[in-house]
Amino acid sequence: MNFEGFEKNIGFSFKNKDLLRQAFTHRSYINENRAYHLGHNERLEFLGDAVLELAVTEYLYEHYPGSTEGEMTSYRSALVNAITLSGVASELKMNDYLLLSRGEVKDIGRARQIILANTFEALVGAIFLDSGYGAVKHFVAVHIFPLIDGIIKKGTWIDSKSLFQEKAQDIAGITPTYTTVKEEGPDHDKLFTVGVYLGKNFVAQGQGKSKQDAEQQAAARALKEKGW
Repeated sequence: MNFEGFEKNIGFSFKNKDLLRQAFTHRSYINENRAYHLGHNERLEFLGDAVLELAVTEYLYEHYPGSTEGEMTSYRSALVNAITLSGVASELKMNDYLLLSRGEVKDIGRARQIILANTFEALVGAIFLDSGYGAVKHFVAVHIFPLIDGIIKKGTWIDSKSLFQEKAQDIAGITPTYTTVKEEGPDHDKLFTVGVYLGKNFVAQGQGKSKQDAEQQAAARALKEKGW
């Protein structure tokens, strides 16, 4: 796989090309290619997640002085969740460079969205190791920060779970409950499916890399389902 086209696309050239390649290497690829000389991208993903969150937090602190801690936390969550990151990854054509097993290549649904989001975080980790925090800030300034105004304008930063609870209590007199319907994948890469209920009545379900993310998606869908 030649990553030269990708480097041109993102406007960043790696000094250590192995870091870039590893960022795109999914665990499943290693399982089918035992002689592969690099590891998978999970450690880079772990690092990139933290560095990305720091960069976004710093940006929000500097550019939204009138926002509360709670508002900035919600803005950040909306910027770094799997839906946003996988969307940015798709725009950067990262899907074309993923190193996956034959089985994973065939799966282009929700699981691919999670893989793309994880790979974006791994890419951030790789940039950090290759060229430092300044390079990461420049990269996310180009590809992530411009999204925040749209997120605020559309209201997609709002805590759907809190809003659904407020509406359910006001309109139906019931506090929503959440139940984990399904857990898929290995411990390091879980996908949770959670259902939200009003009393015994199922309203909607959502998916996420954590139960909290799945609950937020379920609540957002429940708001649409109820017209609230």
